[in-house]
Amino acid sequence: MRLQMNDALHQDVGRLTISCADRPGIVAAVAGFLAQAGANLIHADQHSSDPEGGRFFMRVEFHLAELPERESDIRTGFTQLAEQFGMSWQLSAESEVPTVAIFASESDHCLLDLLWRWRRGELAMNLAHVVSNHERLRSDVGAFNVAFHHIPMDDHEAGEQRMLDLLAPHAIDLVVLARYMRILSADFLERVGCPLINIHHSFLPAFAGADPYGAAHERGVKLIGATAHYVTAELDEGPIIAQDTAAVSHRDTVADLKRLGADLERSVLAQAVRWHIERRILPDGRRTVVFR
Repeated sequence: MRLQMNDALHQDVGRLTISCADRPGIVAAVAGFLAQAGANLIHADQHSSDPEGGRFFMRVEFHLAELPERESDIRTGFTQLAEQFGMSWQLSAESEVPTVAIFASESDHCLLDLLWRWRRGELAMNLAHVVSNHERLRSDVGAFNVAFHHIPMDDHEAGEQRMLDLLAPHAIDLVVLARYMRILSADFLERVGCPLINIHHSFLPAFAGADPYGAAHERGVKLIGATAHYVTAELDEGPIIAQDTAAVSHRDTVADLKRLGADLERSVLAQAVRWHIERRILPDGRRTVVFR
């Protein structure tokens, strides 16, 4: 099933993201280049980690008539400007939506929330398929007319190879781990060729293990949360994208904590995916700059 293009996704609206060493004149140069090309700036956000020797980050949305026809020339011209400032940059039309694969296990709350938002047009992406190491969610995914692939992980190396073979023909731009309860190897992460986003409860590492909410309840926590982050070879140590929390009290049972935690997990994961596909996230070492 392909994305039903929303009227808000305009082929003549472009997105430009930039990161480079900070120095005077960057904003003026970018704005001047776009103005000379006849573009009208819609939104512009910028951040400097330090005005003296720091890193500069910028995200610009602009309107330019006949952008698809002119994009090649714009790229060529901006390449020269980027070389002058040593920029890392990306340019795309708003209507160029990424292709995404979702991995899940047996929990359905994050997966179904993403599918529902995608079907409503809230997440501008082409959804290639859902991959799971269990059969449990096949019928739920089928209700959205999305391909479902069961890949058991009894043989972890063979399972990862099957996943890579499945992803390869689709030119996947992003993999979302929607409570996929398997650790992916460093070799898989290196070969997959795209970013991965994961979601987990924010008790880690204080309440690791099979029953973190039970452990948190036993300790009488007053705040629970969820964290979405990019996946790296270091378990749960990737750059953080989005987080949220909810207050709890002595009246809340373990079931209450799990229910509230699931709500946080699905909303935080959806937020992180949306920010990524709208190109609002710029890497900054082990951190991220997110232009909301």
